[in-house]
Amino acid sequence: MLEPQGRFRLRIDWTLLLLLVAICGLGLLNLYSASYNVKNPMFTQQIYWIFIGFSAFLITATIDYRVYNKVAYVIYAIGVLTLILVLVTGFVKHGSRRWLIIGPMRLQPSELFKIAIILALAHFVDASPPKTEQGRTLQELIGPSLLAGFPFLLIMIQPDLGTGLLVLLIFFSIMFLLRLRIRSVITLLSSIIVLAPLVWTFVLQTYQKNRILVFLDPASDPSGHGWHYRQSIFAIGSGEWAGKGFLSGTQSKFHFLPAQWSDFPFSVWAEEWGLIGSILLLGLYIWLVLLSISLAKSARDRFASVICLGVGAMFFWHVIINVGMVMGLLPIVGVTLPLFSHGGSSMLTFMVGAGLLMSVSSRRYAFE
Repeated sequence: MLEPQGRFRLRIDWTLLLLLVAICGLGLLNLYSASYNVKNPMFTQQIYWIFIGFSAFLITATIDYRVYNKVAYVIYAIGVLTLILVLVTGFVKHGSRRWLIIGPMRLQPSELFKIAIILALAHFVDASPPKTEQGRTLQELIGPSLLAGFPFLLIMIQPDLGTGLLVLLIFFSIMFLLRLRIRSVITLLSSIIVLAPLVWTFVLQTYQKNRILVFLDPASDPSGHGWHYRQSIFAIGSGEWAGKGFLSGTQSKFHFLPAQWSDFPFSVWAEEWGLIGSILLLGLYIWLVLLSISLAKSARDRFASVICLGVGAMFFWHVIINVGMVMGLLPIVGVTLPLFSHGGSSMLTFMVGAGLLMSVSSRRYAFE
């Protein structure tokens, strides 16, 4: 359901659009600094991905979000099929089978699946309101739990702890922000505590366990798994208030930082722009999350509201986990910084998510 371009342009949420441009622009600036002395076309690749991402953003935003309600389960089914396809024919890198090769592109279906789970949960919530005023019972959570649980297992088999964790966090965020009985919340939290030892024993890979153990005691392996934490903390701390300046970060220039363009770009940014620059960047993310919550409150229907909550949760948890792990506050799980890290699948996922926000925002006060 496409709308005339002129009519759509009059209802653009300029705050949302400018936030996307600002974060992508700062990300490009940071990537240029992190890779300018590396013989790799990452900077040019990221420009291409931003162009593709904004194209996906415009297409997603132009389509009436109510159309997504009708095809939510179809999109979800396609997402699950791609996760299964990855396990069969996926590209292997660093011991993980996470990517599909499509022509010149390498896509990570588990990243894009975050959009599918948001749409599927939004459709479920819209079609199944609480049966009582007290909120949803555990029995009413069986359906959405299955929607999130099965793909979570497929993602963990790859293995990809970070993305699997994000799918669960998006699910729990949507469920907790909706009306749940207190008894249901307590039971869910208790279940997580009970299942944690089983996940540690039977689900987590050895290298994932080592990352958690090193997080608890970084000094136990300073030149191995603890190297990431130490170098990242050195970089962030050396930035002090105003940073060392653009292209002047020593930790990144001498390649002490691992994956400084994908998992650790915030460390590069903090070293060069200091606490002031870090607050600026985090402030943009906070603004974007608050905008998502505001859109959820003003949305015209339950489906649109849950979409905004889900997309806001996706941005929020990515930022919390990425910044937390590079500061040594959380284990390293390979989670990107939204619209800032180098990577096509991540850029495409967040741009489509932002497109859903724009679709909701542009139609709040103009229904046929």
